[in-house]
Amino acid sequence: METSTHYTKAQNIFRILLGCLLVFTGIGHLSFLHEEFLSQVPGWVPLDAGLVVTLSGIVELLIGLSLLFLARYRTTVGWVAAIFFICIFPGNYAQYVNHDPAFGLDTDNIRLTRLFLHPLLVIWPLWSCGVFNKRGR
Repeated sequence: METSTHYTKAQNIFRILLGCLLVFTGIGHLSFLHEEFLSQVPGWVPLDAGLVVTLSGIVELLIGLSLLFLARYRTTVGWVAAIFFICIFPGNYAQYVNHDPAFGLDTDNIRLTRLFLHPLLVIWPLWSCGVFNKRGR
């Protein structure tokens, strides 16, 4: 069990928002966005692209639900989400180097901008889950 820490209203709102986004995206991986996500699986991944999309969708769904319903373990879930976002970075990079227009990212400049914004996806769960909060409050 994690120690009690004070979380701001903004942190809670952004944690819930991220949880909802991950649930939505996870469902998309498993259904209506499955084909779009196939283009983000780098060719060097030694697994079937469809399997990678399905597995990553399940992980996104689980992380999203954990952000929403396991607030008691929010710092652990925050770390798991941050690590997940680090792990999916190669897919975003592959989309850039392969000039793939999936998800409406139809120019290299837009895809490159997303690469530079990707660190925010790593910081978001860490901040919203209180990883940076001072201990002992």
